[in-house]
Amino acid sequence: MSMGAYDEEEHERREQQASKVDTDFDDERTIYEGTIEYDSGDSAEALLNKFEEIKSS
Repeated sequence: MSMGAYDEEEHERREQQASKVDTDFDDERTIYEGTIEYDSGDSAEALLNKFEEIKSS
């Protein structure tokens, strides 16, 4: 079969593959415990100043 060729057998093979349902997975949810912190970082003005500093270097 050449590149780009697509015949009836290939169509059937892909249809069969697409119609299969994978049920082999763990149905339990993972529970995470702990805390999370977010660092908002510098202000927009500080970031723009740093950007200007980098550009002028």
